[in-house]
Amino acid sequence: MGRRRAGRAVAGRGRPVTVRVLLVDDQPLLLQGFSMILSVEDDLQVVGQATDGELAVAAVAELAPDVVLMDVQMPRLDGIEATRRIVADHPAVRVVILTTFDRDDYLFDALAAGASGFLLKNADPDDLVDAVRAAAHGHALLAPEVTRRVIERSTGQDAGPAPAAGSPGAAGEGIPLPSLTQREREVLVLVARGLSNAEIAREAYVSEATVKTHVSNVLAKLGVRDRVQAVVAAYEGGLVAPGG
Repeated sequence: MGRRRAGRAVAGRGRPVTVRVLLVDDQPLLLQGFSMILSVEDDLQVVGQATDGELAVAAVAELAPDVVLMDVQMPRLDGIEATRRIVADHPAVRVVILTTFDRDDYLFDALAAGASGFLLKNADPDDLVDAVRAAAHGHALLAPEVTRRVIERSTGQDAGPAPAAGSPGAAGEGIPLPSLTQREREVLVLVARGLSNAEIAREAYVSEATVKTHVSNVLAKLGVRDRVQAVVAAYEGGLVAPGG
């Protein structure tokens, strides 16, 4: 079970900010397990459960969760279509797809539907908790094992060795990365390696607040909405290479 961690504090008040979570899965045992994992966290509150996509859409309208943990294969309405409807009707709600099926079609359909994250059900409980928090903060999140597939699909590359120096797609070539400072480029490389803000702060010997500022600047300058798109831009720009 995930380790207990302190909740986020409201600026100037010191009270934890509660993230409201809706669980959606057609297997009652999994719903119970996910609820147990999340309920021990001070800053997370499971506000409801649904066993199919139609019930999930209705529950979002009724309960106004911040984050929805969404299964894919369910009766009546699957998780992909439910995600599409939820995001269209409630843009502020973040949906994290949670599935046992490590399939490209699910991954890309989920992202196209507006999901903010994609995790496999065999992920560590702490990763599940972190995914909910990341989504609540407006960050996109992908399981490490699928991040590279997103990059390869988005850049039109196949899995394989990194391009040789001087070849198309090698570091330093590709689509320009406009007006990024050297520090912002360094932060983008670390983001592309899958590091969290806290890990980047330790790597770069700066505060986490400074990292958040750099990441925000990178997203704004690249004109992208989240970290996943920023990573794709880093690969397209040749700042990093697949497998590198």
